[in-house]
Amino acid sequence: MKAIFISYDQAHHEAIIDALDRTSCRGFTAFGEVQGRGSKTGEPHYGSHAWPSLAQAIITFVDDDREEILLKRLRDLDLEKPKLGLRAFVWPITNQI
Repeated sequence: MKAIFISYDQAHHEAIIDALDRTSCRGFTAFGEVQGRGSKTGEPHYGSHAWPSLAQAIITFVDDDREEILLKRLRDLDLEKPKLGLRAFVWPITNQI
C-alpha cells in the first residue's frame, strides 16, 4: 500500500477527483484551501492580494497496483496545464489498523 499526497492549484480539483475515480482510488482526505509555493518553479498560492490563487491538497492510500496508474493521470494533467502547479509525493505504508 502507498500513500500519495497531492498538492495542486484549486483549478485542478475536479480533475483530481476524476483521476481518483477513474483509477479506482476511492478513499481520500481533502484538505481544502492550503497555501504554498513550489520548491523550484511556479507562482506562490497565498490567497492574498498580490498572490490571489490558492492551492488544495489530498492524501489518498492506494494499493500498490494503483500507484503508477494514478501517477500517470496526474502527470498528464500537470503537462496539460503546467503553469497551474501539481505535485504528488508517494510514501510506502508499512502498517495499518
